[in-house]
Amino acid sequence: MFNKGQLAGLMKQAQAMQDNLKKAQDELANVEVTGESGSGMVKVVMTCKHQVRRITLDPSLMSDDKEMVEDLVAAAINDAVRKVEQTSQERLGKITAGMPGLPGGMKLPF
Repeated sequence: MFNKGQLAGLMKQAQAMQDNLKKAQDELANVEVTGESGSGMVKVVMTCKHQVRRITLDPSLMSDDKEMVEDLVAAAINDAVRKVEQTSQERLGKITAGMPGLPGGMKLPF
C-alpha cells in the first residue's frame, strides 16, 4: 500500500500538521469573542478556550426582573459559545483542509 518513502513523508506531514494545530490552539486562547443578548443589553466576552473574561450589563437591567436578567446572561453566554465554536472551526479547519488521506467527514482534532 505505502512504500517506506511515502510512509515517512506522510508521517512528516502529520507531525507538521500536529505542530500547526498545537500552535493554532495556543493562539485561540488569546482570541476573544463577544456574545450578546437583549439587543446588546448583556454582553459576554469569552476566549476561544471558553474562559469568560467579562460580563457587561446595561444599567437599565438593574431594575428589571431577576429571572429575565438571568435568562439574558445565559443567552449571551450561549451566543459566545456558538461564536467560539465557529471561530475555532474556521481557524483549525484551515490547517486540516490540506491533509491528504483523511476519510470524508473526518475532522481534526479528533
